[in-house]
Amino acid sequence: MPKQFSPFSKEELLPKPEMLEIRKSKDELFIGIPRETHFEEKRICLTPNAVAALTSNGHRIVVESGAGDGTNFSDDQYSEAGAKISYNTNDVFACNIILKIEPPSLDEIKMMNPQSVLISAMQLKTQTKAYFKALAEKRITAIAFDYIQDNHGIFPLVKSLSEIAGIASVLIAAEIMNNNNLGNGLLLGNIGGVPPSKVVIIGAGTVAEFAARSALGLGAQVEVFDNSLTKLRNLQHKLQFPIATSTIQPKNLLKSLIDCDVAIGALRGKTRTPVVVTETMVEQMKDGAVVIDVSIDNGGCFETSEITTHSNPTMVKHGVIHYCVPNVPSRYSRTASVSISNIFTPYLLNIGEMGGIENAARFDKSLQKGMYFYHGILTNKNIADWFNLPLTDINLLIL
Repeated sequence: MPKQFSPFSKEELLPKPEMLEIRKSKDELFIGIPRETHFEEKRICLTPNAVAALTSNGHRIVVESGAGDGTNFSDDQYSEAGAKISYNTNDVFACNIILKIEPPSLDEIKMMNPQSVLISAMQLKTQTKAYFKALAEKRITAIAFDYIQDNHGIFPLVKSLSEIAGIASVLIAAEIMNNNNLGNGLLLGNIGGVPPSKVVIIGAGTVAEFAARSALGLGAQVEVFDNSLTKLRNLQHKLQFPIATSTIQPKNLLKSLIDCDVAIGALRGKTRTPVVVTETMVEQMKDGAVVIDVSIDNGGCFETSEITTHSNPTMVKHGVIHYCVPNVPSRYSRTASVSISNIFTPYLLNIGEMGGIENAARFDKSLQKGMYFYHGILTNKNIADWFNLPLTDINLLIL
């Protein structure tokens, strides 16, 4: 038989060993923590203990002087932990990685070096198109910590801050109800011979869970409303305590609001929080009743809610006291900062071990989910749809 011709040599047809990817060696991170300039923002991303953990692993950290004042962490504490204290804001923004609570302003973006990494909240509802264009022009790689989602589908930082907001909502209500404020002089709780206070919670998520847990701990009577029966069942299971639950039906909700001492809005929506308590309902509530609308940062679920501030937190409508501060965790800035720091520190240590943010993002899908800019290229569909900007799939960029 004639010999068949092959386009390949004998050596080319032999199987070859697979070339596995070699991870990059450990990288030194250069992290800048500027002082927060956003109105009434007092939190900070890293505590002195977290800074000590990072510097002991060979990373450099520059903290702007006074950045920890709002959480009662002094410059001396950060210096003793190994950070460099800078009195020049430009020096802080010259670092390769910028850690912030609130998104940077346009002026702060101008101070950042091209190709830097930004880790902060994004707060899509309050942003402008100019903000994203400024990041793109500087070719910034940006990660929104409120978009980071772990392997269990949980947003760890959002969940942690929601826990704080839930507990805080009950503590704030208890404070407002006393005689020193505008309340009726009621004690939020239950003592012998006195009917317990009644708390109505609208929503059955994390905020509602921790608000209910706190109210029950004080001895209050709690009712929870939500349109998801699954969430209501899960809440009852987590609390391990019999509470009244109901779907959001106007007549049932109104009946409970008329009798309640405190109403907490903890409802969420995909875009804006749906308004489920109308002004007519609020008019029928007791004089001196307290509304804590935790969902105000997403529009609020009470029709009468208007944004208030930490310095002027309450307003009265139809005899009902409204507390509608968007950034509730900032009221407890030290607790919130410790919680945020506990989440950030493992991520930063892992980024260093993996050889930098790009290599870490290739192996850590939670970082990919939080990343909305990759070297100035937009990778988040929500932003692209909201502002009509060009989108590139992150999987095409991180190979």
